[in-house]
Amino acid sequence: MNWDYPHAHTLPVTPEPGDIDGLQHTNNAVYVRWCEHIAWHHSATLGLDLDDYRRLDRAMAIRRGEYDYLLPTRAGEALTLATWLCASDGRSSMERRFQLVRDSDGATVVRGRWDLICIELSSGRARRLPPEFLAAYEPAIVAAGA
Repeated sequence: MNWDYPHAHTLPVTPEPGDIDGLQHTNNAVYVRWCEHIAWHHSATLGLDLDDYRRLDRAMAIRRGEYDYLLPTRAGEALTLATWLCASDGRSSMERRFQLVRDSDGATVVRGRWDLICIELSSGRARRLPPEFLAAYEPAIVAAGA
């Protein structure tokens, strides 16, 4: 695959009939759901899952999400979704990016970007990244210009 960045964390996805909207292509909300799924999968692979977030009373919350829907996809098409952590200020924010590729021709069909902020779960307020987040996430960051 021709990934936007090195060291892609990937998952295969395939639109099901229920994912298809009235225009006969994958509904945009499905792509957003897939991005959330792969983000959690990537985080768990790096050593932080939902139980860890609860234990630490911290989470990475989406402050802003942007998606570029480049090409339609249809039920049954084999796709591969990739994600990367691309930036961190080392204090409270990070950036995650996504790329969805159609397996049959390697075409990028969706790109996405999240600005994330570390929050305290119990209050919802912005907080510093705990040492556990820095230890798990910082080594996985790839340069957005790479």
